[in-house]
Amino acid sequence: MELDTIAAISTPMGEGAIAIVRVSGEDAIAIADKLYKGKESLTNVPTHTIHYGYIIDPETNDTIEEAMVTVLRAPKTFTCEDIVEINCHGGLVSVNRVLQVLLNQGARLAEPGEFTKRAFLNGRIDLSQAEGVIDLIRAKTDRAMNIALGQVEGRLSKKITKLRQALIETVAHVEVNIDYPEYDDVEMMTHDVLKEKALYVRDEIDKLLTTAEQGKILREGLATVIIGRPNVGKSSLLNSLVHENKAIVTDVPGTTRDVIEEYVNVRGVPLRLIDTAGIRETEDIVERIGVERSRQVLKEAELILLVLNYGEELSPEDEALFEAIEGMDAIVIVNKVDVDQKIDLDRVKQLADERPVITTSMVKDEGIDDLEEAIKQLFFAGNIDAGDITYVSNSRHIALLNQAKRSVNDALEAIELDVPIDMVQIDVTRAWELLGEIIGDAMHESLIDQLFSQFCLGK
Repeated sequence: MELDTIAAISTPMGEGAIAIVRVSGEDAIAIADKLYKGKESLTNVPTHTIHYGYIIDPETNDTIEEAMVTVLRAPKTFTCEDIVEINCHGGLVSVNRVLQVLLNQGARLAEPGEFTKRAFLNGRIDLSQAEGVIDLIRAKTDRAMNIALGQVEGRLSKKITKLRQALIETVAHVEVNIDYPEYDDVEMMTHDVLKEKALYVRDEIDKLLTTAEQGKILREGLATVIIGRPNVGKSSLLNSLVHENKAIVTDVPGTTRDVIEEYVNVRGVPLRLIDTAGIRETEDIVERIGVERSRQVLKEAELILLVLNYGEELSPEDEALFEAIEGMDAIVIVNKVDVDQKIDLDRVKQLADERPVITTSMVKDEGIDDLEEAIKQLFFAGNIDAGDITYVSNSRHIALLNQAKRSVNDALEAIELDVPIDMVQIDVTRAWELLGEIIGDAMHESLIDQLFSQFCLGK
């Protein structure tokens, strides 16, 4: 496969100690050598070595940067192509000047994710591993990072490949029996054998899908909405979980006028935490807009943190909030236990309907540990293990696994109806193809382009 030479800045833009400009392609070393001034030519140095020198503009002979230049020769590189990485000072002007000179000498500016795309196209990684790279970059907790790392290393790929092998062997037996029925030494493919293989594949798919909900949470974060009447401590709760004063806290009801969003790691569970305006009837136009936005995000929430005031009796508005979250995953937080009790806790527990009820005091920093443990128990039964478990966390993978399972179920149903084996084979082959889409064995080019466009520039 012949691809042109690409270049891009591979470190975040801004001021820093070091910035890296990466070049990949057949002419990467030759192009970099045009602007490198050191003890020896980059075309003569051994692979996987780093060299000190200066970056010059070949057209003016002006010195642009002092740099360390790494030379990596194909095929033992990330893209399976020649790669040069120029380590220069991390300033906006300097790194852009280095990139511009590379482009002037014949390199092309890389598209988002193009380096990883080349690793896929050149056969170094499959599609699920490539998607693991972006999950690794976006991981918000240690456990999410471990799951992504396992995917990059091919843990999911190996399982999918094993299932596809079982299916293709079954299809091959069917084909042999159809094409060469006269051979007695060929194992006759019976409905029983086919059923056994199909049941095995379905069970393995089910095992993967059982991790899907938890894996998706660890990958994307749990959309968590804090709701309650004004001045019950919602913003104080957000600040306590984030360990930072992200939201303004006052004794004045209606201080929070808009939705505030922040990511937080709660015992390995990433929460996309959303603080809302206090839900109440109000004549204030701005506050009313905030209340309406609060009701909107409530519909999209995966976890509700309903905050009540320990020092006030339950109001009709509180009871209306319980009605609004009926059937949703929720934790009820009775805040301000540092003041005299006026709330009826028995009534709160009745309204909570077996959902956790936690008492807290944001002023004294009490009850936060209990809240964090309740969140962990609610979604992970207290145990988050990203070690030996192969989590399926990608929505595309989950959808394809479900489709493959349906095809296997169609095959099993056909077997029960004593449908001819060559007809059952159609559903088995379809399941094999769907599993192949997970690892990129059968993908449309447009979909591949769409997936890699989600990457940052330079990766």
